[in-house]
Amino acid sequence: MKEVKITSEYITLGQIIKYLGMVESGAMVKEFVLTQDITVNHEKEQRRGRKLYPGDHIIINNSQFVVK
Repeated sequence: MKEVKITSEYITLGQIIKYLGMVESGAMVKEFVLTQDITVNHEKEQRRGRKLYPGDHIIINNSQFVVK
């Protein structure tokens, strides 16, 4: 499981996807979220604006991440 460290109160799902290099630009995030298998805290997620807080667990296509 990889850690994603943040310095603010929260980060959005779209920001994490872009930060991790899964898409080249923010404009590609919407389609990525709709077409990939993404869960946040064991719940299917398709909102790129979903706020993620420290302790949240994200699985994107079988790759696991935790917000720290």
